[in-house]
Amino acid sequence: MLTQIIITSMTAVFSLPQLPYETNALEPVISKETIDYHYGKHLQAYVNTLNTLVKDTEYEKMNLEEIVRHAPAGPLFNNAGQVLNHTLYFEQFRPVGAGGPAVPEGKLDKAIRTAFGSFDEFKEKMAAASTGLFGSGWAWLAQNEKGELVIVQCPNGGNPVTMGYVPLLGFDVWEHAYYVDYRNRRADHIAALWQIINWEVVENRMK
Repeated sequence: MLTQIIITSMTAVFSLPQLPYETNALEPVISKETIDYHYGKHLQAYVNTLNTLVKDTEYEKMNLEEIVRHAPAGPLFNNAGQVLNHTLYFEQFRPVGAGGPAVPEGKLDKAIRTAFGSFDEFKEKMAAASTGLFGSGWAWLAQNEKGELVIVQCPNGGNPVTMGYVPLLGFDVWEHAYYVDYRNRRADHIAALWQIINWEVVENRMK
Protein backbone atom coordinates (compact mmCIF):
# COMPACT_ATOMS: atom_id res chain seq x y z
CA MET A 1 0.00 0.00 0.00
CA LEU A 2 1.13 3.54 -0.69
CA THR A 3 0.93 4.53 2.96
CA GLN A 4 3.62 2.00 3.80
CA ILE A 5 6.29 3.70 1.72
CA ILE A 6 5.60 7.41 1.67
CA ILE A 7 7.66 9.64 3.92
CA THR A 8 5.70 10.93 6.89
CA SER A 9 6.61 13.59 9.41
CA MET A 10 5.03 14.80 12.63
CA THR A 11 7.59 17.58 12.90
CA ALA A 12 7.45 18.82 9.30
CA VAL A 13 10.99 17.67 8.64
CA PHE A 14 11.19 15.56 5.53
CA SER A 15 14.42 13.80 4.68
CA LEU A 16 16.03 12.10 1.73
CA PRO A 17 14.65 8.54 1.49
CA GLN A 18 17.20 5.75 1.92
CA LEU A 19 18.08 3.94 -1.28
CA PRO A 20 17.53 0.16 -1.03
CA TYR A 21 20.72 -0.43 -3.07
CA GLU A 22 24.15 1.09 -3.69
CA THR A 23 24.39 4.07 -6.03
CA ASN A 24 26.17 1.99 -8.68
CA ALA A 25 23.85 -1.03 -8.37
CA LEU A 26 21.56 -0.10 -11.28
CA GLU A 27 24.34 0.10 -13.86
CA PRO A 28 24.36 -0.11 -16.83
CA VAL A 29 20.66 0.81 -16.95
CA ILE A 30 21.12 3.87 -14.70
CA SER A 31 24.66 5.01 -14.00
CA LYS A 32 26.12 5.97 -10.65
CA GLU A 33 26.64 9.46 -12.05
CA THR A 34 22.93 9.78 -12.81
CA ILE A 35 21.96 8.48 -9.36
CA ASP A 36 24.39 10.91 -7.73
CA TYR A 37 22.78 13.83 -9.54
CA HIS A 38 19.18 12.68 -9.72
CA TYR A 39 18.90 11.32 -6.19
CA GLY A 40 21.70 13.14 -4.40
CA LYS A 41 21.14 16.62 -5.82
CA HIS A 42 17.76 16.99 -7.53
CA LEU A 43 15.75 15.04 -4.96
CA GLN A 44 17.68 16.60 -2.08
CA ALA A 45 16.79 20.04 -3.43
CA TYR A 46 13.09 19.12 -3.57
CA VAL A 47 13.26 17.86 0.04
CA ASN A 48 15.01 21.01 1.26
CA THR A 49 12.54 23.30 -0.51
CA LEU A 50 9.55 21.33 0.77
CA ASN A 51 10.74 21.67 4.36
CA THR A 52 11.02 25.43 3.90
CA LEU A 53 7.56 25.72 2.33
CA VAL A 54 5.63 23.72 4.93
CA LYS A 55 7.13 25.45 7.95
CA ASP A 56 4.47 27.24 10.04
CA THR A 57 1.65 26.31 7.65
CA GLU A 58 -1.38 24.03 7.80
CA TYR A 59 0.66 21.45 5.88
CA GLU A 60 3.24 21.17 8.63
CA LYS A 61 1.98 17.87 10.06
CA MET A 62 0.67 16.31 6.86
CA ASN A 63 2.41 13.43 5.12
CA LEU A 64 3.43 13.69 1.49
CA GLU A 65 0.31 12.13 0.05
CA GLU A 66 -1.90 14.50 2.04
CA ILE A 67 0.08 17.53 0.91
CA VAL A 68 -0.09 16.47 -2.75
CA ARG A 69 -3.83 15.86 -2.44
CA HIS A 70 -4.60 19.22 -0.84
CA ALA A 71 -1.96 21.75 -1.90
CA PRO A 72 -2.93 24.25 -4.60
CA ALA A 73 -0.94 24.41 -7.83
CA GLY A 74 2.39 26.09 -7.25
CA PRO A 75 5.70 25.59 -5.46
CA LEU A 76 4.36 23.57 -2.51
CA PHE A 77 2.50 21.11 -4.75
CA ASN A 78 5.43 20.87 -7.16
CA ASN A 79 8.03 20.09 -4.52
CA ALA A 80 5.83 17.75 -2.47
CA GLY A 81 4.83 15.97 -5.66
CA GLN A 82 8.42 15.52 -6.71
CA VAL A 83 9.47 14.16 -3.32
CA LEU A 84 6.59 11.67 -3.43
CA ASN A 85 7.26 10.80 -7.07
CA HIS A 86 10.95 10.21 -6.55
CA THR A 87 10.45 8.19 -3.38
CA LEU A 88 8.20 5.82 -5.29
CA TYR A 89 10.55 5.87 -8.28
CA PHE A 90 13.78 4.98 -6.50
CA GLU A 91 12.13 2.33 -4.32
CA GLN A 92 10.69 0.47 -7.32
CA PHE A 93 14.10 -0.64 -8.62
CA ARG A 94 16.35 -3.55 -7.75
CA PRO A 95 20.03 -4.06 -8.60
CA VAL A 96 20.87 -5.64 -11.93
CA GLY A 97 21.12 -9.42 -11.46
CA ALA A 98 19.69 -9.30 -7.94
CA GLY A 99 17.12 -11.99 -8.61
CA GLY A 100 13.39 -11.83 -8.06
CA PRO A 101 10.69 -12.14 -10.71
CA ALA A 102 11.55 -10.64 -14.09
CA VAL A 103 7.88 -10.10 -14.87
CA PRO A 104 4.80 -9.42 -12.73
CA GLU A 105 3.32 -12.36 -10.88
CA GLY A 106 0.21 -13.09 -8.82
CA LYS A 107 -2.48 -10.46 -8.51
CA LEU A 108 -0.42 -7.82 -10.36
CA ASP A 109 0.01 -10.09 -13.37
CA LYS A 110 -3.71 -10.89 -13.35
CA ALA A 111 -4.66 -7.21 -13.10
CA ILE A 112 -2.30 -6.26 -15.96
CA ARG A 113 -3.74 -8.97 -18.21
CA THR A 114 -7.28 -7.89 -17.37
CA ALA A 115 -6.55 -4.23 -18.10
CA PHE A 116 -4.22 -4.47 -21.09
CA GLY A 117 -4.50 -7.98 -22.53
CA SER A 118 -0.94 -9.07 -21.88
CA PHE A 119 2.28 -7.92 -20.24
CA ASP A 120 3.77 -7.08 -23.65
CA GLU A 121 0.76 -4.92 -24.54
CA PHE A 122 1.08 -3.15 -21.19
CA LYS A 123 4.78 -2.46 -21.86
CA GLU A 124 3.94 -1.01 -25.26
CA LYS A 125 1.29 1.30 -23.81
CA MET A 126 3.49 2.36 -20.91
CA ALA A 127 6.33 3.12 -23.32
CA ALA A 128 3.99 5.12 -25.55
CA ALA A 129 2.75 7.15 -22.60
CA SER A 130 6.34 7.80 -21.49
CA THR A 131 7.75 8.78 -24.86
CA GLY A 132 4.63 10.66 -25.92
CA LEU A 133 4.48 13.00 -22.94
CA PHE A 134 5.50 16.45 -24.16
CA GLY A 135 8.13 18.11 -22.02
CA SER A 136 8.81 17.00 -18.45
CA GLY A 137 6.68 14.73 -16.32
CA TRP A 138 5.79 11.17 -15.40
CA ALA A 139 4.02 8.15 -16.84
CA TRP A 140 2.32 6.05 -14.16
CA LEU A 141 0.73 2.67 -13.86
CA ALA A 142 -1.96 3.34 -11.29
CA GLN A 143 -4.94 1.67 -9.66
CA ASN A 144 -8.22 3.58 -9.83
CA GLU A 145 -10.97 3.72 -7.24
CA LYS A 146 -12.56 0.58 -8.74
CA GLY A 147 -9.32 -1.36 -8.35
CA GLU A 148 -8.65 -1.32 -12.12
CA LEU A 149 -5.22 -0.62 -13.56
CA VAL A 150 -4.79 2.44 -15.77
CA ILE A 151 -1.89 4.34 -17.33
CA VAL A 152 -1.77 8.03 -16.51
CA GLN A 153 0.40 10.83 -17.90
CA CYS A 154 1.22 13.52 -15.33
CA PRO A 155 3.08 16.66 -16.44
CA ASN A 156 5.78 18.18 -14.27
CA GLY A 157 5.42 17.03 -10.63
CA GLY A 158 1.96 15.51 -10.92
CA ASN A 159 0.96 12.23 -9.29
CA PRO A 160 -2.15 10.01 -9.65
CA VAL A 161 -3.08 10.56 -6.00
CA THR A 162 -4.67 13.86 -7.10
CA MET A 163 -7.21 11.75 -9.03
CA GLY A 164 -7.84 9.43 -6.11
CA TYR A 165 -5.67 6.74 -7.70
CA VAL A 166 -2.88 4.64 -6.17
CA PRO A 167 0.45 5.07 -8.01
CA LEU A 168 2.11 1.69 -8.60
CA LEU A 169 4.93 2.20 -11.11
CA GLY A 170 6.33 5.51 -12.32
CA PHE A 171 8.65 6.36 -15.21
CA ASP A 172 10.36 9.72 -14.83
CA VAL A 173 10.72 11.49 -18.18
CA TRP A 174 12.35 14.66 -16.92
CA GLU A 175 15.62 14.90 -18.84
CA HIS A 176 17.71 14.83 -15.67
CA ALA A 177 16.54 11.22 -15.17
CA TYR A 178 18.27 9.96 -18.31
CA TYR A 179 20.29 12.60 -20.19
CA VAL A 180 23.71 11.66 -18.76
CA ASP A 181 23.28 8.05 -19.88
CA TYR A 182 21.05 8.29 -22.94
CA ARG A 183 21.30 11.92 -24.11
CA ASN A 184 18.02 12.64 -25.94
CA ARG A 185 17.11 8.95 -26.44
CA ARG A 186 14.16 8.83 -24.08
CA ALA A 187 12.74 5.71 -25.71
CA ASP A 188 15.99 3.79 -25.13
CA HIS A 189 15.95 4.77 -21.46
CA ILE A 190 12.36 3.59 -21.06
CA ALA A 191 13.13 0.30 -22.81
CA ALA A 192 16.06 -0.35 -20.46
CA LEU A 193 14.10 0.30 -17.25
CA TRP A 194 12.19 -3.00 -17.53
CA GLN A 195 15.42 -4.80 -16.57
CA ILE A 196 15.48 -3.32 -13.06
CA ILE A 197 11.84 -3.18 -11.93
CA ASN A 198 11.19 -4.79 -8.56
CA TRP A 199 7.79 -6.28 -9.31
CA GLU A 200 7.26 -7.37 -5.71
CA VAL A 201 7.47 -3.73 -4.58
CA VAL A 202 5.03 -2.69 -7.31
CA GLU A 203 2.54 -5.41 -6.37
CA ASN A 204 2.73 -4.51 -2.68
CA ARG A 205 1.48 -1.01 -3.54
CA MET A 206 -1.84 -2.37 -4.80
CA LYS A 207 -4.95 -1.95 -2.70
